[in-house]
Amino acid sequence: MLTLNETLKDIRHRVDDMLDKLLPLPGGPEKQVVEAMRYATIGGGKALRPFLLVMTANMFGIPKENSIRLATALEMLHSYSLIHDDLPCMDNDDLRRGKPSCHKKFGEATAILAGNGLLIRAFEIMASEKTWIDPVVRCELIVSLANAAGFHGMIGGQMLDLLAQKDEVNMSLTEIVRLETMKTGRLLMFACDAGAILGNASFDERQCLKLYASNLGQAFQLTDDILDIEGAVEKVGKTLRKDVKANKATYVSLVGVDNAKLKAKELTQQAINALTPFGDKALPLKELALFILTRDH
Repeated sequence: MLTLNETLKDIRHRVDDMLDKLLPLPGGPEKQVVEAMRYATIGGGKALRPFLLVMTANMFGIPKENSIRLATALEMLHSYSLIHDDLPCMDNDDLRRGKPSCHKKFGEATAILAGNGLLIRAFEIMASEKTWIDPVVRCELIVSLANAAGFHGMIGGQMLDLLAQKDEVNMSLTEIVRLETMKTGRLLMFACDAGAILGNASFDERQCLKLYASNLGQAFQLTDDILDIEGAVEKVGKTLRKDVKANKATYVSLVGVDNAKLKAKELTQQAINALTPFGDKALPLKELALFILTRDH
């Protein structure tokens, strides 16, 4: 039986193989934008979202070739968001996943197009019957991801984040949690719900997985903010101390590192408790929650 770290690496490898197939290099001058798309997606990151999707789908007996293909579409959409987040007009970050950000490597215009290309390609893949034969299920997946990624979710959260950085709003702790849930948590929630949608899970099962993902997402963001203060660049793979330098309000800045660690521990336990109805089938998801709590990258 594979360990958590081995499983994460296996899914990363499978997603990279699928990315290589789904993002072939064209022969014309448009090749540059596809090179940028591949640069931003292949071989980068921990593949947490693909892991959540594949492991949840496994709980309902979904063939891995289907869940990997859907997870690859999700990874494309996630990578698009990272490309755009790093742009000078957004978070202005020169480092991503331990290497120069897409706009530093290819220029801002190409990076914007690469992000747009990944977003469109993600939905194209989800709409294909190669991903799942039932068109009703595919439509539900598409609507769910669009909602998680749009102004009700990730994009809305990024807007709130930009306003907070410009001191246009003074955010309370509740508002910060809402921002982070939208910006980070909604894609994690989709990852878990997508596996359940594929598996025709019951309403109660989906609610349990959404509760798990909600708590996991908050814990993930807390540990991310803690790493921004305590982490090492060579391990984390992105620029650190940005929030402190920008005097940006975060959960950690309002309650302190020690209290944030206690809250992350509480959220992790709540996430694990939400999986109780699934028994040993949910062991990989429980292990991931504990990994997020103790991670150093």
